[in-house]
Amino acid sequence: MAKDKLSGVQKAAILFITLGPDASAPILKKMPENEIQKITFEIANMPKIKKEVKEEVLQEFVDLNKAKDYILEGGFEYAKNLLSRALGAQRAMEIIEKVSEITQQYRPFGIARKADAHQLLNVIMNEHPQTIALILCYLQPDKAAQIMSGLPEELQVDVAKRIATMSNTSPIVIEEVEEILEKKLSNVVRADFATIGGVQPLVDILNNVDRGTEKSILDELDREQPELAEKIRENMFIFEDIISLDNISIQRVLREVDTKDLALAIKGSSEEVANVIYKNMSKRAAQTLKEDIEFMGPVRLVDVEKAQQSIVAIIRRLDDAGEIVISRGGEDAIIV
Repeated sequence: MAKDKLSGVQKAAILFITLGPDASAPILKKMPENEIQKITFEIANMPKIKKEVKEEVLQEFVDLNKAKDYILEGGFEYAKNLLSRALGAQRAMEIIEKVSEITQQYRPFGIARKADAHQLLNVIMNEHPQTIALILCYLQPDKAAQIMSGLPEELQVDVAKRIATMSNTSPIVIEEVEEILEKKLSNVVRADFATIGGVQPLVDILNNVDRGTEKSILDELDREQPELAEKIRENMFIFEDIISLDNISIQRVLREVDTKDLALAIKGSSEEVANVIYKNMSKRAAQTLKEDIEFMGPVRLVDVEKAQQSIVAIIRRLDDAGEIVISRGGEDAIIV
């Protein structure tokens, strides 16, 4: 049974099996009865679990808790920065998104956190400034920023002051405001609608079609919606995917890359990516690069991402020129 096919309950069951009865029992006792029943059912019916699946589930649990601690300590950007250095940018975002989903389930104003910012703005626009301030405190920072920007200028200042000076709020007040807001939102939005479509699903599809189909679609998008086409290209190959290139291709890419960009990119990547790059350099060049990274000190995540995007642009240019091959789809299989 592969980890990516497991449900949350099955992962919990594997975690408790891995931890053993002494560690698991105290945790189970604190859980709701219905959750205990689901997990114990899965434990009782769990087939033989491969060692690597156990280790992956345990590692995911560790990563999720680490992300949660980082978020509580310094917020989502802080967590993203630290996790990106340890796990790479893509894996870090996957972990943070999972933590965000779990957090939203237990935080007040869950329906508001799922609602569209424009719809939410229209609903709360005429509420008392203190009510607006309270709601914004529980929203994702980017969504709260969109709503704040949409408020009249004089109201923005009032709400901002109230957020800054807000201290403890009675749970009863929060429940009352949340109940009223949910009733209003229920008339304009269904919070349980699943989000489908968008750039990422298309990227996932294009990454698995043959080169001809991909080129045909992107060429047409270039004519009709060039900005969308560029956004798709930016997401089709990320820096962490460099491990999927063959050694000759990596060596060809490295000849084009600025040393400073490479150092920044590796500093924010996973150990696996770093090792693949070092392997395709001379021992002397690899050692020099490691020393550059070691003495670099703290760097901004935005600089790391910019450097990684620069290298990805080189990879895509070389791929388009036919000098390297980004493997995708059955027709791109390489015979050596």
